[in-house]
Amino acid sequence: QVQLVESGGGLVQAGGSLRLSCAASGRTFSIYAMGWFRQAPGKERECVAAVTWSDVTTYYTDSVKGRFTISRDNAKNTVTLQMNSLKPEDTAVYYCAAKVPGGLWRPRLNIDYDYWGQGTQVTVSS
Repeated sequence: QVQLVESGGGLVQAGGSLRLSCAASGRTFSIYAMGWFRQAPGKERECVAAVTWSDVTTYYTDSVKGRFTISRDNAKNTVTLQMNSLKPEDTAVYYCAAKVPGGLWRPRLNIDYDYWGQGTQVTVSS
């Protein structure tokens, strides 16, 4: 029902910035919230940031507060993640996810999301 395509990943030096973008298509009107998750080798998938599609309620994990900003553009059906002051520990595959209406919004739980993008690699060098 919903297709998600990420872009903007790449290689950057520590202290640099990247801007990730996720384009949604299909039944975009059914989206309740969207989030960015990341998974590094040997680690669990972690929610980095999330936002509701209508009232713009946001969530950030503690490690990125003050550095990352999530935003959405309903007219363009996109959600972006601006990442500043990047650190080597931010290196991971970043995934865009979408949640349809129903149940509580638990942004940290990847199992609560219904659709996922293919992922984009972010590598931060020392």
